[in-house]
Amino acid sequence: MRRIAVLSVHSCPLAALGGKETGGMNVYVRELGREVGRLGIRVDVFTRSQNPNISRIVRLGRNARVIHLKAGPEEPVPKYELFQYLPEFTLGVTQFASAGRISYDLVHSHYWLSGWVGAQLKIKWSIPLVHMFHTLGTLKNAAHLRKEEKEPKGRLKIEEQIMHLADKLVAPSPWEKEQMIRHHCGQPAKIKVIPCGVDLQLFKPIPSLKAKKFLGLSERHFLLFVGRIDAIKGIDVLIQAIQRLSRKPLRGNKELGLIIIGGELDTDPQAESKEMQRLRKLVAEMNLQERVAFYGSQRQDLLPYFYSAAEALVLPSRYESFGMVVLEAMACGTPVIASRVGGLQYTIEDGHTGFLVPEGDWFLLAERIREVIESPPLKEKLVTAAMARVKQFGWPMITRKVISLYDSLLSTLL
Repeated sequence: MRRIAVLSVHSCPLAALGGKETGGMNVYVRELGREVGRLGIRVDVFTRSQNPNISRIVRLGRNARVIHLKAGPEEPVPKYELFQYLPEFTLGVTQFASAGRISYDLVHSHYWLSGWVGAQLKIKWSIPLVHMFHTLGTLKNAAHLRKEEKEPKGRLKIEEQIMHLADKLVAPSPWEKEQMIRHHCGQPAKIKVIPCGVDLQLFKPIPSLKAKKFLGLSERHFLLFVGRIDAIKGIDVLIQAIQRLSRKPLRGNKELGLIIIGGELDTDPQAESKEMQRLRKLVAEMNLQERVAFYGSQRQDLLPYFYSAAEALVLPSRYESFGMVVLEAMACGTPVIASRVGGLQYTIEDGHTGFLVPEGDWFLLAERIREVIESPPLKEKLVTAAMARVKQFGWPMITRKVISLYDSLLSTLL
């Protein structure tokens, strides 16, 4: 039986969605690992221990497990401070393999920090390296970010090295493959486009009133944002759109609110992230405290209820590699309105399965939101098309494509 070493250094696949360092990548690593295991390949997912009280080895599913390795302090550490602990993490992986007399056939790394470790293991073990960036520093820096939010040069340099060292690179959309070729990699054949997936057993429609009752929500209309609390997500643009919508009541004088899922709420506002503080200040300045609610991170099994209860999922990102929450919302029968950036242009067919608006255009964003809420026929049309398209992204189908990539690499070694 083949065995794969999966690397997710900075973010544990078992963590709740929406935390400071958790998002779509966690879900991707967890769901892919489980599905690969179900299909008969042994999977060890290595991640940095952030809590000494958590078991070192946690079962992820059939043939799949998560290995927590000590590398630096066993507590949350900002990801940009983790580079110094990568040699210790790498040593931890090799010692684990030696102690268990385990031989891996292939390494699959996620994000640039894991890519650095993957490159060391590729050389040490003489096995193929598959890498997925999830986000690229070059593309993030091209987005409209403040100077202090730009990615460091060290990250850009390491990403460049990974581009050349990896045997195969996974791009979640044709757009991202094109950007990788343009900015980094002159070997198009090395890059394989495999989209992210969605759990179609978990994410499915729930009657709106039932979902609201389950969550204890009022019957007012509300929009939903799901993701990390990060400037790259453009949540400030969504708040501006809410302000515009509040000035002119919806048809029938329906009240409209916004629920933001993501981030780690703290009883001490000063302990929250700078971006969370900035957003709270913006909400207060616009007198939207009665309309905007911060719900913090949520368990994934609760998300179908939030999606089903919402009028629409809004993702106003400044840059988005793929946007897995879009698939989740589509599968739940929830309209999606997002920025025309990155992989969102691949996931959403504008005017057919959802709406795309220019990044930062809160005026048009507000108008698209109004159209969806005030036109039930339009909403039904978008939902019907989206639910048909999302069937292409079920995890079993996506996983088979990833395994096919593994097979193509390993067959060349025989």
